[in-house]
Amino acid sequence: MNDEELMREAIEAARKSNTSGDVPVGALVINQSGEIISIGYNERELHGDPTAHAEIVALRKASEKTKTWRLDNHTLVVTLEPCAMCAGAIAQARISRLVFGAWDEKAGAVGSVWDILRDPRSLFKVEVRAGVLKDECALLLKDFIQGVRTKD
Repeated sequence: MNDEELMREAIEAARKSNTSGDVPVGALVINQSGEIISIGYNERELHGDPTAHAEIVALRKASEKTKTWRLDNHTLVVTLEPCAMCAGAIAQARISRLVFGAWDEKAGAVGSVWDILRDPRSLFKVEVRAGVLKDECALLLKDFIQGVRTKD
């Protein structure tokens, strides 16, 4: 699958997080053969866990499946630019490539507010492709926020 097809899969995962009241963000970990080895979506509200971002959930599942914390030669695809916590986890997991959709102008840590993964002082280098299906990914978030506002 190409990046756009993988992002569509991540968008489907994001829709699942919305059923529990979580912000709709979805993530996939892809191995070097191009297979999806884990899928995650936001579960903060579902579990009352501030670390249960889609990226962290997907990374945990991938490490469990591969039986190692080192995910070199793997790609993470996520619908929203990772925050500082998730960018740090991506680096620590040794993810080789990150593909994300919508930019996060308030908390993004891969170019918007900070650029943790491409900072020259970073020990681990991650290839980044930003803005894949960004409008579709942003629409998920916009619809969610409008839905929350209409409930208030």
